[in-house]
Amino acid sequence: MPYLRDGIPTPAQQAAPRRSQEGLPAVNGLVTLLPFIVLIGVMFLMTRSAKRKQQQAAAMRDQMEPGTGVRTIGGLYATVKEVREDTVLLEVAPGQHSLFAKNAVGAVLEPEEYERIVHGGTSGDLKSGSAPVVPDDASELADAHEQAEDGKLDLGKDSGSKADEDAGTDARRDGDTDSK
Repeated sequence: MPYLRDGIPTPAQQAAPRRSQEGLPAVNGLVTLLPFIVLIGVMFLMTRSAKRKQQQAAAMRDQMEPGTGVRTIGGLYATVKEVREDTVLLEVAPGQHSLFAKNAVGAVLEPEEYERIVHGGTSGDLKSGSAPVVPDDASELADAHEQAEDGKLDLGKDSGSKADEDAGTDARRDGDTDSK
């Protein structure tokens, strides 16, 4: 190491140990603050995503207009009849109206999706001959039930079989007696 005369260190050599000692407290302070910085960053990201969700919900509620199909947060599907300042009048069934808060509307549905969910599909979904047959009266259902019973296999025990007799003796062996 180059020293000045008489073993005295150069000014650069004298400053080097001071710089390293001065830098340590700054690094320690940064390490101490790092968890707080990370926590603030996470909070910022969470509030930003919450604001985005609120904006999307407000935009969705603005799409509501009479005739639109909606789903409430409780899972009720209905048609919008009237939109008011903080409430919406929904037709839950023909002639049945209910008043809901706008915040209770979970989703505004596209017309095709609402039709599919509420009515079981659109008219284009039904092919000729694939529609279920609905009988006019219950007697037709009883006839179909009897026909189905004829083809069933009886898995029950026959009365008076050896298994029934064995079951009766087993019960008496367990401590039951015929006497009263």
